[in-house]
Parts: sequence; C-alpha cells; structure tokens
Amino acid sequence: MNDQAKKLREMIYKIKKQNDQDRMSEMEEENINTRVITITSGKGGVGKSNFTINLGLALIKLGYKVTILDADLGLANIDVILGVIPKYTLAHMITSEKELHEIVVKGPGGIQFISGGSGLKELVNLNEEQIGSVIDGLRHLGKDMDFILIDTGAGINDSVLSFIEAASEVILVTTPEPTSITDAYAVLKNLVLKDKDKIIRVLINRAETPKEGIEIFNKLNMVSQKFLNIPLERLGYLYDDPLVSKSVKLQKPFLLSFPNSLISKSIEAIASKLVYEPNEEVKEVGGLKRFIYKFLDSCKRPV
Repeated sequence: MNDQAKKLREMIYKIKKQNDQDRMSEMEEENINTRVITITSGKGGVGKSNFTINLGLALIKLGYKVTILDADLGLANIDVILGVIPKYTLAHMITSEKELHEIVVKGPGGIQFISGGSGLKELVNLNEEQIGSVIDGLRHLGKDMDFILIDTGAGINDSVLSFIEAASEVILVTTPEPTSITDAYAVLKNLVLKDKDKIIRVLINRAETPKEGIEIFNKLNMVSQKFLNIPLERLGYLYDDPLVSKSVKLQKPFLLSFPNSLISKSIEAIASKLVYEPNEEVKEVGGLKRFIYKFLDSCKRPV
C-alpha cells in the first residue's frame, strides 16, 4: 500500500513538472477563480442533497454557473430529486467511452450535474495517461463554471474524507437531532487530523425556530474550538418546512416549485452570503486544479 501511494505521488509530480507544463499553466489561469465546495454531513437523512441542489439553483439566480458532482458512491440521489436520469457517469469518461460534455446532465433551472458512480473509486487505479485525460476533461468544466458543488456521502469513510480534504471550502450540514450533531462532530474530529486550516461553514437544517438554529451552531462551534481548536463559520439555518418533502415527491426542487416560500427565500439568503460575504482565504483557494491534485493525492494515501 505504501509503495502504491508513493508511486501515485511520483506520478502526479511527474505530470505537474515534466509532461504537462503548458497544460497545467493554462489550467491554473483558467480555473483559479472556480470555487469548489464540498457539502457533507455526519449522518444520512439530514437533507444534504436537497440543500446542495437548491443552493446551486440559488447561485444560478444570482448569475453564476454551477455544476454539481454527485459523489455519494452508495446512495447517489441528485438525479432522483431532479427527476432526471443520467445515461453516463464519470466512469465513462475515465474509460474514454464518453467525453465530458456527454456525461454532464442538464437539469431544471439551469443546473447541471455529473454522476460520479463507480468512476470515483476507479480514480484510485488510473495510470499516468488516464490521470492526464481526466484532468483535461475536468479542466474544461472548471473553465466554464463559477461554482462546483460536491455532494458527498454521509459519514467518515475514506471517500468522504478525501473530498473534504481536497476542497478549500466545506459546508457541514446537520440537524438539531442529537445523533446528527454527534456525527457532525465526528466529521470535524477526523478533519482535524488532516487539515486544521479548512474553511468550514455549518448549515443547520430543519430548525424549528431561529433561536434553535443559532443555539445548535453555537454549541457545536464551542465544542469544536474547545476540544479541536477549529473555529466554525455559521452559514445559516433552514426551517423544518413541509414544502421540502412535497417538492421531493414532485421531483422538482423547492426553489422552483415554491419560489416565494420562506424556505426558498432562506436558501437565496444563504447563497448571497456565500457570494457576498466570503472568507478572505477563499481568494487564495487555487480553484479546480488545486482540488484535483489534492483529491488524487488524498484518496491514494494509506490510512
């Protein structure tokens, strides 16, 4: 395993320094402003995918171009919520069966997404030529996008942690339920072993009142700073709104099916906060190129 990880890091270094100087330089210029945000949670069922989709739509309403990468290897459901079934996944691009534009699925409201499928696992076993091909494909995605939102699986498995580690920005979704908060803290605890300087924003979903949303964040932030020395940023909260489950049944995001509802206005406010109140460190994130290399490096690293 150690030999395999060493080999991959040498391979990536070789791509960076020897074979693809011109391509990497061009990629850096094109992708430096693309914000790659990983959206994750400690447990399933907290509304993470629903939040990701509607956040993407709210960013589009603000004039930005957004693509979602559905990186939940076990229970991918972005397509189900949008009512759109993808024909192809990232695996088809990796095996050169399809090009990037053929695996990107267009959804309602201008949103588009890529189903990761087994392709994300296959990244672990790519050779040098295949890595270069994937980077070229994703390079074009970053060139055209302002935001790439990565919807991970829940929990603290290796795949989820790789996405969290690679992204400069992380949104951690939790609910007021004690088990959800405990699992969210577990994610933070594992993250501190990898990167203590990560920009981590917390979204409290299904809050019954504003007071509850603020109190839950304050408690999680206090514990995180006291025991992990990680400060958290409060992204906001979303009410426990029955329109959310109704929109899921309709397979139409609530921002589109109920645009004037309180929860739609709330998600728009959260999107505005991401755009107009960014952490100063966001300016230094390095865009998609940085994410790709950090992800490839972390998913090959022995645990």
